[in-house]
Parts: sequence; structure tokens; C-alpha cells
Amino acid sequence: MPAAQPHYSLAAGNRIRRAWRIFPFLVASLVLVPVCVVFSSFLSPDEAIWQHLITTTLPNLLTNTLWLSLGVILGTSFLGISLAWFTSVYAFPGYRFFSWALFLPLAIPAYVIAFVALGIFDYTGPVQTSLRGWLGSDLLWFPDIRSGSGVAIVMTLAFYPYVYLLSRDAFLTQGKRLLEVAQSLGFNRRQGFFKVVLPMARPWIVAGIMLALMETLADFGAVSIFNYDTFTTAIYKTWFGMFSLSTASQLASLLILIVLVIILTEQRFRLRMRFYENKKSAQADRIRLTGWQAITVTAFAGTVLFFAFILPVIQLSIWAWNSSATGFDERYPEFAWHSVLLSVLAALMTCLAAAMLAYAARLYPDGYSRFAVRLATVGYALPGAVLAVGIFIPMAWLDNRLSDWIEVISGVETGLLIQGTLAVMLVAYMTRFLAVSYFPLESALQRVTRSIDEAATGFGITGWAMLKTIYFPMLKSSLFTAATLVFVDVMKEMPITLMTRPFDWDTLAVRIFSLTSEGQWEQAALPALTLILTGLIPIILLVRHSET
Repeated sequence: MPAAQPHYSLAAGNRIRRAWRIFPFLVASLVLVPVCVVFSSFLSPDEAIWQHLITTTLPNLLTNTLWLSLGVILGTSFLGISLAWFTSVYAFPGYRFFSWALFLPLAIPAYVIAFVALGIFDYTGPVQTSLRGWLGSDLLWFPDIRSGSGVAIVMTLAFYPYVYLLSRDAFLTQGKRLLEVAQSLGFNRRQGFFKVVLPMARPWIVAGIMLALMETLADFGAVSIFNYDTFTTAIYKTWFGMFSLSTASQLASLLILIVLVIILTEQRFRLRMRFYENKKSAQADRIRLTGWQAITVTAFAGTVLFFAFILPVIQLSIWAWNSSATGFDERYPEFAWHSVLLSVLAALMTCLAAAMLAYAARLYPDGYSRFAVRLATVGYALPGAVLAVGIFIPMAWLDNRLSDWIEVISGVETGLLIQGTLAVMLVAYMTRFLAVSYFPLESALQRVTRSIDEAATGFGITGWAMLKTIYFPMLKSSLFTAATLVFVDVMKEMPITLMTRPFDWDTLAVRIFSLTSEGQWEQAALPALTLILTGLIPIILLVRHSET
């Protein structure tokens, strides 16, 4: 009889485990529903609006998006690859500092760098004003910051760390050794880099470029500040300017097609990420640079860090100090509270869903579950404007049906029950950032042996009880990291918040958008600094992880 009890518990546990089978598919539907809704909008096009868009707007959107994407690809590739190569292989003055400091621009949203760049380098900014005062004439030779090139430079400074991060990982694991192999074949250092090292690191580099490109396509704040029309600005203007949600949805579907092509391309290159050394090159093996080469590399790294992080933080601090007495909005604590509240709720909900998703995938590690998990986590590749449109439409339909049903049953008009609430925003956040929290947890679960599951099941601990009593304590560190990443991403998220928030329910990101839309750079500095300081938290965690 004593031996039968574990068998009974195991059988009961198996029945509970089968109930988890469906969970990954339920979560995956959160991504499929907005995507299907967006694509279904093609069934009822608004011919008048589309005729207007085709003749006046759409060609410009495609051209702007293409040139902006090409500019960011070239810029982030050059900065990310070169800086990663120098900091991982060479020894030069300050290389230890730059190896982690070059990650810091990840903490600054692109739209913050955008309005700082306009405030400093625009025609009425301090740089051109000072130069005109010294030279006494118009600066016809000074480049126009309000241009496609200006937007591309801003986004390059904001997104190059994605390429830098992955390229540096590849170079640390194999760069020095491959360079030695190339030199043994008769190549010099430059030839060895281009003919051997760079091709071997291509999967990592392409993955970083794809991340930067997807962030570029998803960006709304920076292009809005520069008044540079892309698909995200067109979606917003069509929805809130032309009051045509269906047309906005159709524009969003075109953007989804572009993103899907990028995802498929990235997956193809990821399949090749299988050949690398596990041991990082020792610091003593670095190639020491001297003379003008050392000075040039140090100056190059310092210049990038200065324009991407140091200058924006200094300028924001000056503006915040100047406007603290006269420009402080009395509702600023309310904006900060809204941002923190949304970020905390989104982090808790997203991490809980990610933990359950990882546990369900662990119970059933077959092809179906992997496919469902892939669908569930692909939301990070969808622009926030697309998710806002795709989630708002079914929520509006559900809201109307629910209101009609309650009115029929009780005779009471309830009005809107779901729209204009935090529920829509939180669902969009979870769909967008589920991958951010899932992958740290999934990686941590790989270190939990199956014997722990079997022992817990033998004692009758299964399902939610196992998550709460076994996994959550063991994954505490990873849960904290995942929650921190989601928290900061939601703090910086602009399109979803701007397009789905309740009426007059602003956050720091929305406040920055409102002030920068009116050219009030100084008043936008304080909320921007708050976002940056918050964004430094995951960067510090990332740096600590990369150095271990």
C-alpha cells in the first residue's frame, strides 16, 4: 500500500499535465488575433481614403522607409562591428571602460536622442547660433539635421548597441583565434578580418542588424519628432487624423508583411549559428595598439559614446535644471506614477505568462509546443502601432457585444466597459514583450534537472503548485531580470501607450511626445532623464552578465 500512493499521485499529475498542453496555443492566439484582424481589414477597404493615400502618401512612405532602413543598416553595421572588433581583440587606452560603456545608449529611447539632436544642432540651436555669431554669416555648408540623413544618424546612435552586443560576443569567442589562423595562411590583419573573421561572425552580425532594423521599422517617436513620415506615423495619422481605423489597419498589414520577411530572413541566418568556441579569449592575448593607431581607436570610441550617451544626458540635465523652476508640470508626479504603475502591472502579468509558457513547453517539448512558443514570442517583432490597431479592433467589437448583452438582460446602458481601460494596454504590452521575459526564464529552466520534476510529482506536487513552490524560488533571479527588462521596455514604449491609453491618462513617454510635438525641448528633459535612469538598470545587469 505505501508504494501505491506515489503511483496514484503520478497518475493524477499526468492528468493535470495534459491540461497545460493547450496553454502555449492560448498564448500564441494573442499574437495571431491582432495579426489576423489587421490582415482581415483588406476585406473592407475605404476606396476614397486609399485613393488619397496612393496618390499623395504611400509612395513617400515606401521611399522614406526604404532609405531610412538602408541608412540604419549601414550605420549600425559600421559602428557596431568596428567597435565590437576593437573592444574584443585589441588593447588600447580605455578599452576596459569602452567595452561596457558602449552598451549605455541602449538606455536612451530613440525619440529622446531625436529631440536632443534637434535642440542642439537645429538652425536655432546653440551650435549653429554660436557658429553664426563667430563667423558672422549663414552656414550654408552646415548639414540640415531635419532630413532623412538626420533621422538615420539618430537611429544609428540609438540602435548600434544591438549590433555591438552580438558582434562582440562572436569576436570574444572566436575572433582572436580566427585572426591567428588567417595570419598563418599568409593574410595580414586587415585581410584576415575581412576574409576569415567577418564571414564566420556573419550570423551574429545579421541577427544584431535585424534587431536594429525591426526597431527602426517599429519606431514612432523619433520619426514623429523629425516629421519624417513612415508607416508608423501614417498609421497614427490615419487613425486619429482621418478617423479611419480600417485604413490604419490596412497600412499596418503592409508593415507586418515587411516585418515577416525580416523575421524569416533572421531565422534563416540563425540556423547557421552553430560554429563557435565556448571559451572567451583571454585578456592577455589582446593585440596591443600603440602610437597613432591607439589614439585613433580611442578617439573613435569616445566620439561615438559622447554623441550617443554623454551629450544627450548633459543636455537633458541642463534643460531640466533650467526648466525646473518655471516649467515643472504639477502633474509630473501623476505621469511618473502612471508609468510606474503600468510598468509594474505589465511586468507582473508578462512574467507570470512567460513562466507558465516555459513550464508548459517543458512538460511537452515536442514540435507542436515549440511552434506555439515561437508564435507566442514573435510579438516582440511586431511594431507597437500594429499591435495597438490589431488589439483595439477586437476589443472594441467585444466591448460592443458585451454592452448590448448587458442592456438586453438588465435594461441598463453600460457604455464602454473595456475600451478606455488599462486592460487593452496591458494585453498589448504582454503580447509585445512576452519574448523579453520568456527567453531568460526558458534559459534558466534548462539548468533545472528533470529529477526535480519527478521528485515533486512523486509527492503529488503538479501544475500551478509546482510552479509556486518549486520553480518560482529556483528562478527568482531570472524572474527579477525578466521583470526588470519588461518594466523598462514598458516605461519607454510610446505607440501602444499613445494609441490605447484611457482619456487624459498620460505617462512619461506620452508627456515627452506631447512636449516635443510643440518643440518644448526643455520641458521634456525631466521625464526623459527619468526614463534614462530607469533604463540603466537592465543595461547594468546586461553588462554584468556579459562580463561573467
